Amino acid sequence: MNGRSIEVIVDDRIAEIVLTRRPVNALDTTALQQLCEACHQVSEDDQVAAVVVRSDSPEVFSAGADIDEMRDLHGQEINDFAHLLRDSFEAVASLPQPVVAAVSGVALGGGCELALACDHRVASHQLRIGQPEIRLGVVPAAGGTQRLPRLVGPSVAKDLLLTGRSLDAQQALAVGLVDEVVEPQQVISRARQWAAQFTHGPKFALQAIKQLVNLIDDVTLREGLAAETIAYIEAMLGPDRLIGMDHFLRKVGGDPVFG
Repeated sequence: MNGRSIEVIVDDRIAEIVLTRRPVNALDTTALQQLCEACHQVSEDDQVAAVVVRSDSPEVFSAGADIDEMRDLHGQEINDFAHLLRDSFEAVASLPQPVVAAVSGVALGGGCELALACDHRVASHQLRIGQPEIRLGVVPAAGGTQRLPRLVGPSVAKDLLLTGRSLDAQQALAVGLVDEVVEPQQVISRARQWAAQFTHGPKFALQAIKQLVNLIDDVTLREGLAAETIAYIEAMLGPDRLIGMDHFLRKVGGDPVFG
């Protein structure tokens, strides 16, 4: 794919952010920079209603950060790489559109963290997922200690983080680390099917709901409720309200089609 580590493909209002750095989609500085660029491109595209993050390999989503590069970092380079890791994954988590990870095969370290940064995770039966950083003598740097416990609970997260063990698909599904498990050949199509629910949805309401839910760890209940009220007022003042409510009052079948 043109020698790049990250590609963006837009089709039917769905953007696919594709990891293309064979053989294992190791995330080096270049790949992380391209991930940031891809997220900026997608976030600014008004024609993109939903996003799929996937690999171009059926065997590997991502094996994580590039250990060859990490091994030789020193001083300021370590600081710069740590911040780039955090910023690139935060760019994924901050995308305004609903984002689904199509997790094929191996998702370890940064690969697991990339899936965690998405809103929904569809995995293959061949999944192996976990945070093995402890076995390298380091800690996760792209959300593993923060997003993982928020998703699966502190006890399960500590077990995975402290031991470095990985989970198979059914184990990951049981603890809530992934949301769906399908056959390997169905991962991308199922992820696109999930994303397609939003291609004609109410843009402002979808983005507002995602942002409001993402606030819950950063604000008090009172502050969150105040933000919710503001978002409600803005949605009521927008054009989608009349489309949705008229559709409801006409008692017609199917879902309303927005913008």
